[in-house]
Amino acid sequence: MALAVCLLFDSRADRAVRTLWGRLEDAGIPTLLTHTHRRHVPHLSYAVLRTYDTDRVVAVLDALPEAAPIPLRLDAVGLFHRGRACLIPAPTADLLVRQERVVRAVEGTGAELHRHYRPRSWTPHCSLSPRTRRDELPRLTAAVYDVLPLEATVVRAALIDTVTGEHRRLMTLP
Repeated sequence: MALAVCLLFDSRADRAVRTLWGRLEDAGIPTLLTHTHRRHVPHLSYAVLRTYDTDRVVAVLDALPEAAPIPLRLDAVGLFHRGRACLIPAPTADLLVRQERVVRAVEGTGAELHRHYRPRSWTPHCSLSPRTRRDELPRLTAAVYDVLPLEATVVRAALIDTVTGEHRRLMTLP
């Protein structure tokens, strides 16, 4: 079980990513629409915690100062090892600083951070397909490049249980 600190997109970008998931599914490429609990939402994760005390994590994140919405430009397709395909935003200095602030805050609760979310190791991304096969790449990239670039604004944050998909909205946007 893991807990993710997630940034959620404005309604237009959320719809665009969900539509893209649907197009990929129609092309025979599994996406987050049909993965695991099927409650995935388009998002960008600041942190994924392997061990944690939920109440302490919520308290420390809600105590962070409210920040302005974050404009993002998703303009690239990425592929992580084991085939996770995703949209990659151009990382701004503000986004990187905010991610590091969130990581330091949650680590201060004693939570164990997944190694890929350590500052300066983190690659911001919005997942599309959890296990893309090599033969699917031409169809995936064709579908994605039909919609890129995608302008998005991060407008809220939530904690998401990665096993159940259960969401807990945070009071502030860190």
